[in-house]
Amino acid sequence: MTTPDILCIGSVLWDIIGRSPSAMRAGSDVPGRITRIPGGVAMNIAMTLANFGLRPALLSAVGRDAEGEELVREAGRLGLMTETLYRSEDLPTDSYMAVEGANGLIAAIADAHSLEQVGDKILRPLSDGRIATEAAPWAGPVALDGNLTRDLLARIAASPLFRAADLRVAPASPGKAERLLALVGHPSACFYVNREEAGLICQTDFADAGSAARGLVQRGVHRALVTDGGRMAAEARGDDLRTAQPPEVLVTRVTGAGDTFMAAHIASEVQGMAPDAALSRALHAAASYVSGETPQ
Repeated sequence: MTTPDILCIGSVLWDIIGRSPSAMRAGSDVPGRITRIPGGVAMNIAMTLANFGLRPALLSAVGRDAEGEELVREAGRLGLMTETLYRSEDLPTDSYMAVEGANGLIAAIADAHSLEQVGDKILRPLSDGRIATEAAPWAGPVALDGNLTRDLLARIAASPLFRAADLRVAPASPGKAERLLALVGHPSACFYVNREEAGLICQTDFADAGSAARGLVQRGVHRALVTDGGRMAAEARGDDLRTAQPPEVLVTRVTGAGDTFMAAHIASEVQGMAPDAALSRALHAAASYVSGETPQ
């Protein structure tokens, strides 16, 4: 098997997104468009990494149902390595449903029950020789998402399979942000969160991304990157703090924006960009994404 540039561990599913150009509230019934596209945090990150020229491998659970077969074919067409997926015979392929209006995300439901049920079976390629072994663990970057259970994230934090890895972690949603507490204190974990998620992890309210990034580091996070919509973003590690302003764009979609930011930042660092340039490139990629363009 070809050696991947990065491992993407977490949710790989179908996104069903309803979007309307109208502002919406609870109970709204408006015209719009409904699309079904490959999604899930790990999948979104992998697709963006491929756009930046990297070769990502997917470690997740996908059913052998019709939806799963179609999803695997599409992932392969997009240049993602799928040989590392756990293919369940009896569990359905997961899905995510969201409704977005002109005023942003209205509501979303993530059905990642199959991923949660298979547990550490998705990690088998890290010990059976397809990617690595216990004696020779994976030493490259890993994009890890919070759709994994708190128990599995805790096991990953302590596992020798990840002792040499560069862990990059996303919470998947504010509702799952506290699952990342299992990785606080890990010597290489880098958290990619928004200001709300940082507040949930630290159990406080932050006024801006800079204070949120510092708060995470003080909480024990090795490194933190915090976004805040169109406001200033920040990165903190130790006593160092850098900030950058995202470009102003017309927002046409929001689901997947944080994943795009994370993937673009990882790709930029893997490709040797300096810290300030990597942060700026990631913010521009996310801005291009939410404006409806393809990040480059």
